[in-house]
Amino acid sequence: MNSLKGIIYNCRQATFLIEKKQIKKLTFRENIELKIHLTGCSVCRVFQKQSILINQMVKNLLMNSQNKERKLDDNFKQNLQDRIDDELNRQ
Repeated sequence: MNSLKGIIYNCRQATFLIEKKQIKKLTFRENIELKIHLTGCSVCRVFQKQSILINQMVKNLLMNSQNKERKLDDNFKQNLQDRIDDELNRQ
């Protein structure tokens, strides 16, 4: 029963399970724990929807760009390098 209370109030564990579920199948116990948590936590339900959407968008981007060469603009790379150097020099 303690583990049940642990997941009910544990958003960190719930978000871990949400992410894990998108990579591989959850165990029966993990599935039940996640469902119980999501029943009472609207924040994690929103997180789950956003996480699924982001993962779908990334998969689509990768699938559409497999045959295309992607590169950063040289000016952008130089600007980014300058910013990194400035931050490193401040320390």
